[in-house]
Amino acid sequence: MILRSDFDYHLPAERIAQVPLDQRDQSRLLVLDKVTGHISHRHFFNLVEYLEPNDVLVLNNTRVSAQRLFGSRRGHNDSVETFLTDRVSDGLWKALVRPGRKLHPGTVIEYGDGLTAEVLESTDVRGGRLIQFSAPSPIEDAIFSHSSAPLPPYITTPLANDQRERYQTVYSRFEGSSAAPTAGLHFTETLLRSIMERGVQITSVTLHVGIGTFRPIETEDVHDHVMHSEHMEITDECADVVNNASGRVVAVGTTSCRALESAATEKGLVRSGTQDTALFVTPGYDFKIVDALVTNFHMPRSTLMLLVSALAGTDHIRAAYSEALEKEYRFLSFGDSMFIQ
Repeated sequence: MILRSDFDYHLPAERIAQVPLDQRDQSRLLVLDKVTGHISHRHFFNLVEYLEPNDVLVLNNTRVSAQRLFGSRRGHNDSVETFLTDRVSDGLWKALVRPGRKLHPGTVIEYGDGLTAEVLESTDVRGGRLIQFSAPSPIEDAIFSHSSAPLPPYITTPLANDQRERYQTVYSRFEGSSAAPTAGLHFTETLLRSIMERGVQITSVTLHVGIGTFRPIETEDVHDHVMHSEHMEITDECADVVNNASGRVVAVGTTSCRALESAATEKGLVRSGTQDTALFVTPGYDFKIVDALVTNFHMPRSTLMLLVSALAGTDHIRAAYSEALEKEYRFLSFGDSMFIQ
């Protein structure tokens, strides 16, 4: 039995980063040796010094397509939130709504300037809805102009519209995510060039991050937790690069890590193709592909805490998080970074 409470720690609210740094690669970097537990304190632009020629760096090139809007029910002076998760077609979206008890099929939500949305049907008991937008101007343009970046609930400071790209990686390509693969937010084009000039190969997987990434583990025995499923793709080119690596395979983020491990064969190779993955990595897991990991600092009692503990060891992660808190690192999506090697 693995207990959820073993992955708890006290995270003060002031340690949760509310805004991104002006320069992506200026965030702090805690370097953790997964064998010895040794910790070093650097900055993210120093990452290149810890990568060796012939290593393979694996990015997740998904792009956030989700959007958050606030409006009111027609005929009511209230406030309702609409979190758009999946675009079905122009103006037709799957969404999470709050408060769900008031937003039944047939309800019309008004956002201003003629932009409205009708709730067509309920899709799950957690506030899932299928909604159809209407607008006097191009619908998707109107939605974007009235929406904000879909930041996690623990970030209460909204991003200005001209800063919304800060919740995208510089290498984002394929839309489909409800949340950013935040370990990649620290990279700049300049840093990526420096890494390639060092002789490191860079390749990409695609794993679309689902809204379930924010859902906590609700069972004390973590094996009773139902992991959310996410869609992923690994190209033939990516599989070839990873399978022929003579150095380490370094995953950027838990999403890249889960994609690679989900596609692993019994012979320790990566197979290309598309699939849905609900892989839940817990301590004791035998990593078949990933040797090292670039990651952020995660919420207590989360599936992400279990994954990094599986790679580095629970005691080493506990010590690293304790030291990061003591040294006032910034935590979660817009926070600082860790390199587990």
